[in-house]
Amino acid sequence: MSKSKSIGSSSRKLMHASSSDVQLNICGLPFSLNRELLAARSSKLAALLKENPEDDLSHLLGDIPTDSETFEIVARFCHGFDINLSSENVIKVLCLAHYLGMSEIHSTNNLTKKACFYFQNTVLPSWNKSIKALKSAENILQQAADLGLIDACAESIIAKVMHDPSLLGEPMRNVTTTDDDSENDENAYKPNVRRRLFVLDWKSEDLTLLSITLYEPIIRAMVHRKVPLEYVASSLFHYLNKWVFSDTKGEEDDPSTYEKNSQRVIIEAVERLLPQERGLIPISLLSQMLQSAIILDAHTECKTGLEIRIGKHLDQATVKDLLIPARGYAKEERYDTESVKRILKNFYSNYASTDKSGLVVVAELVDNFLAEVSSDIDLKLNTFLSLAELSQAATGGTNRNSDDMYRAIDIYLDKHRFLTDWEREEVCRVLDCSKMSPEACEHAAQNEKLPVRVMVQILFSVQLKLKDTVSKKIQGGPDNRLLKLEDDEEDARGTSSNEEEMMKAEMEKMGSKVVELEKECDTMKREIQRGGSQHKNQKGKTSIWKEMKRKLGCMTSLHEPNCHVKKKKVHPPK
Repeated sequence: MSKSKSIGSSSRKLMHASSSDVQLNICGLPFSLNRELLAARSSKLAALLKENPEDDLSHLLGDIPTDSETFEIVARFCHGFDINLSSENVIKVLCLAHYLGMSEIHSTNNLTKKACFYFQNTVLPSWNKSIKALKSAENILQQAADLGLIDACAESIIAKVMHDPSLLGEPMRNVTTTDDDSENDENAYKPNVRRRLFVLDWKSEDLTLLSITLYEPIIRAMVHRKVPLEYVASSLFHYLNKWVFSDTKGEEDDPSTYEKNSQRVIIEAVERLLPQERGLIPISLLSQMLQSAIILDAHTECKTGLEIRIGKHLDQATVKDLLIPARGYAKEERYDTESVKRILKNFYSNYASTDKSGLVVVAELVDNFLAEVSSDIDLKLNTFLSLAELSQAATGGTNRNSDDMYRAIDIYLDKHRFLTDWEREEVCRVLDCSKMSPEACEHAAQNEKLPVRVMVQILFSVQLKLKDTVSKKIQGGPDNRLLKLEDDEEDARGTSSNEEEMMKAEMEKMGSKVVELEKECDTMKREIQRGGSQHKNQKGKTSIWKEMKRKLGCMTSLHEPNCHVKKKKVHPPK
């Protein structure tokens, strides 16, 4: 049975409705109401009926600010039927009752009093019902706010959170994940589950139900009232996960313009609410927010704010956190390297510690990021160099390893074979050969993609390291031998002497081959200048490289010259 029939038929049975009943149409649903009963409960309707005793009032009451469900409740009350108030309808009923003047001044035990009693004694004491009541008021927000109903619900919610912050959700577990650890990645930053026994009202609803128009001022008030920020951060994460991340991850292939606008408003508001304290917001979440902000074309202030926040925590980031896809039809690179550069500059400009370990961590992060993005054929040379130079400049004077940078250069040269000799020289300019491991040097010495000048530098570097090792052996030998047992003293001396002689011989051999290689390079250069290289056949070119590699034979050969240098984990001495 329809709502109109239930109201109409019931009222006719009990009140013998006549043709003078008021006929109304609310949101497309017709209502037939008794004039006298309406006038007895509503001061507004009583005044209209008095001024227009015989006229049709439908045209005067057609703009009542309500919906058909709420008007049915009011109509039933006026006709003496029982009504069912709930957290979902009580605010709407209060607003309509106020509009119609259904107060105690006009009639005792009126609807306003009945609804107010329910609101104060049933809705406000309950966490769930307060949230549901707020949610129901989103379409009549101004009316509810004018009556103080929004503030009453918000204050009730805030007071409960002040007493028990875990109502916002348990703090996120700030765990560290690796790029390959997909299981941890899925479970990271989820709140800890806390079982609550004998609490019937426990969190079947939460603040994520609310629109951002209601959610933002409530969270802002909580922060002002000193609610612990780790709980605030947890609530913000849940809100983003429900309203933004689920869509921007691709669950909806083509969200409407309205949805995109709503999500943009949400992410901009949440960025304003994010706590500034370090460690509260996992950097993976900040990165996810930035990617969503770029996809949704959020305001520049929002994206800049997120980049600054990421920059402050960059020493906690992984390469995955910096792989921000480029957006737009005119994109030239796969990843948004300009954003990464801004993040790096923010980190360096805010780094105030005297301990350089954070700088080294970020420099290694940049090297690995470059190795990841170097395979992008559209990655520009200037972009590669600018990122590498930022990494180098901040770690000058430290002893950090250059293997990751060499790996990135090797990948870049391999994927960008069209580079000129000068451009290849520029790429290698950011490589510090003196800080490469023996394994990296071994690979580089046979890497035909490297310019000859770089190969010569690597050989010189190896020679210097060898000389330094010999010097340390000579200087440290006597002291070390004193620590050995007396019965092994002579054997130790003999072994050490043999090692020193072998090292010296190797160093001399290396020096002579470096000289030969330099002569070979000079010869090649002169031939190129004379144009003689134009008359050489392919076999001749190949033989030159073979000869060069033969001259580098002082080092053990690699059977796979194109493989990349694997990273070696450095363990602290036991």
